[in-house]
Amino acid sequence: MEIDVKVLDAYLSSLFEKQELPGISVALWGPEGPVFQRGYGRANEDGSRMLNENTVQGIASMGKSMVALACAILAADGKLSFDDPVYRYFPQFDIPGTPRDAVTVRHLAMHTTGIPPMEPLEWSIAMHVKTRQSEWAKKLRETAPNAFDTVEQIIDYIKTCGYPALGAPGEYMSYSNEGYAILCYIVDKAAGCTLEELLQERVWGPLGMTRTVLDVDGTQARAIAGGNITSLFERVDGKLVCDDEWSVLPPFRGCAVVKSTARDMAVYYRCLSNYGRHEGKQAIAKEAVEMMIGSQFPVQRAPFYCYGLNKRALDGHVVCEHSGGLHGTSSHGGLFLGEGYGFAALCNQGDAGAEAFVWAMYNAVMGKPVETPLRWFAPAGREFGDPQMVVGTFRSHEGVPVDVTVTEENGKLFAQREEEKLPLTYCGGTLFAAYDEKGNVQMRLESLIRGGKAWAARVGTRILQRVEA
Repeated sequence: MEIDVKVLDAYLSSLFEKQELPGISVALWGPEGPVFQRGYGRANEDGSRMLNENTVQGIASMGKSMVALACAILAADGKLSFDDPVYRYFPQFDIPGTPRDAVTVRHLAMHTTGIPPMEPLEWSIAMHVKTRQSEWAKKLRETAPNAFDTVEQIIDYIKTCGYPALGAPGEYMSYSNEGYAILCYIVDKAAGCTLEELLQERVWGPLGMTRTVLDVDGTQARAIAGGNITSLFERVDGKLVCDDEWSVLPPFRGCAVVKSTARDMAVYYRCLSNYGRHEGKQAIAKEAVEMMIGSQFPVQRAPFYCYGLNKRALDGHVVCEHSGGLHGTSSHGGLFLGEGYGFAALCNQGDAGAEAFVWAMYNAVMGKPVETPLRWFAPAGREFGDPQMVVGTFRSHEGVPVDVTVTEENGKLFAQREEEKLPLTYCGGTLFAAYDEKGNVQMRLESLIRGGKAWAARVGTRILQRVEA
């Protein structure tokens, strides 16, 4: 398909200006190679270095698919099974009230163990990056039982924290950084080498991803960047601030601290799109990619979380994608399964959102207007018929505890999060969304109802359990 890169470039440039970002790099690779690659904006505070497709940046949770792929490669090698119980690798692993044999590697990879949102990732960052002096960071340091240097400390906390499981293994999907941290170390044990070594030998090396590295503190990233590495930006009280302090969270490894480039990530996703083929060769076993995102998983309008990637139907295409976010990092990437297209956008500002840049590239490939919205949910055009069923207060322990309270006022539903009160728009089923005046989604909330009232609310991809007054 002929892609009008001038139209795409003009739209992405306008989107970059509209969102007032410091910088973002994008890449689109197709069956014949690079289709569109470029950077918008600056890589450091004074703008003396500008971003391009080869600038080393954080990818945050986009790295989770690499951990899942490592597991699939080992499974194809006969060294691991997704049906292995987790305790085979960590005998001390235990989710209280859940049979140990019932929690498998598969459940870790699909975020379906029943582990609720909890604090260890945020505690690990706060305890290892002492330069951050926000009230959030200070509160985390006050409550952290340890520095969370090891996966064993995460496993122990899951066992002793006292938070009830969300349900039986496989019953509910709720995003868990802790589950993926454990998965990283299962790879070490099954492979007989480190996750880092396996990825370099079996993925990054064969794909020519020479500017991709898994390192905890940014040291190796700086070494391979040759100066072409981004600084990290955040908005604090409306002001853009900049530093070079990467988030340090040792036991979370592949699920949070991979650094890469837009070019490398687009190449990676294109290879997955081609079921492991790269430049005419089978670089990654087809069996491994099929295991990870293939026919065993449904294709539907709403995203389904496979192993490390969401999968959904999009206007006749099968899209697999993932976002990421940390301090100074907002990322999104994806692929058109079986079509040879890979997409990536890496932004150097935290909490900025990079989805719209990738979705514009999707549209360009599909021959649609680049600004076409691609969200899988939309307003239903009517009010929810049983508003009292969804009211209540729901708590996340991910970091400092945060409550989301759903209230009804004259038949209208609202969600209160800290000082922010958001009107909820009904989107079908028990799904609601809160939009700003520009139509941007501020919150997606799905009410989980049992016995006539919500026992939990899925906010984004996390399930928050009800707390009674």
